Amino acid sequence: MNPDNTILLGFPEYRQQTANLAEKSGLPWKCIDIHDFPDGESRLTLPASLPAHVILCRSLDHPNARLTELLLAAGGARQGGAATVSLVAPYLCYMRQDKAFHPGEVVSQKVIGRLLAGAFDNLLTVDAHLHRVRHLQDAVPVRCAINVTATDPMAHFIRQHVVDPFLLGPDAESEQWVRAIAAHDEMDFGVARKQRLGDRQVKIHLPEAAFFGRNIVLVDDVASTGRTLYETARALQPHSPASISVLVTHALFVGDALAMLQQAGVSNIWSCDAVPHASNVVSLASLLAQNMETWPAAVATL
Repeated sequence: MNPDNTILLGFPEYRQQTANLAEKSGLPWKCIDIHDFPDGESRLTLPASLPAHVILCRSLDHPNARLTELLLAAGGARQGGAATVSLVAPYLCYMRQDKAFHPGEVVSQKVIGRLLAGAFDNLLTVDAHLHRVRHLQDAVPVRCAINVTATDPMAHFIRQHVVDPFLLGPDAESEQWVRAIAAHDEMDFGVARKQRLGDRQVKIHLPEAAFFGRNIVLVDDVASTGRTLYETARALQPHSPASISVLVTHALFVGDALAMLQQAGVSNIWSCDAVPHASNVVSLASLLAQNMETWPAAVATL
């Protein structure tokens, strides 16, 4: 990355993460000014002078409003003279629905993926929630799409803060993250089996393991309602673990998710700073800066 022809542009709610990324990457940065009109529209103001490469930094939780502002910013960067516009979105929205399960359902992954591809040249995200799609570029067909995992910094955090941990994934989808984190220091791990009974109702079947007296860390890529983590913590209680903690990449924790987890005996709720949240303890700035360097060289002159 050339600091002479590149700038990071953050959004108000992502100011600190953008500043951290700027420090690790050695790039200049500024925050986009957003004015909200009474009718719900937004007015965005970007720096008056822009270099050839503009990198927008924003996680896409609460996506319906943030997507609109993101697209306005990308268009404004092009209008301001940027030849290359890239996106760092540690949390990437609308990736879960990659097929129509019922007649007439919109496959949101394809729609949003094409929308982003029309606005950006490059994309960098973290632990994207992909199922049937193997490669991020198949979902978001930009020039260069990179999906990195936060397992390295998460593993480091666990080793620094948990004595003799036992990692537990709450369902089969979490196995890839649990296994990758555990592999760093040969930590003990297991994966539970989830039976979904509705949007907010699940049943958890624990694997065969000795949980008694262990410091359990429930690991997953995203926590939304927290219901799966809650049921897993409840299922662990009869086994008398020494402690139960939660560590996730993306901390959505909607509604009463935090209170519910605490009621289930979870003593620590931790997350990466992909989504700004009070539980953020793991910085992803270094990981993101390293992977931005792998993007194709941006246009240096117009």
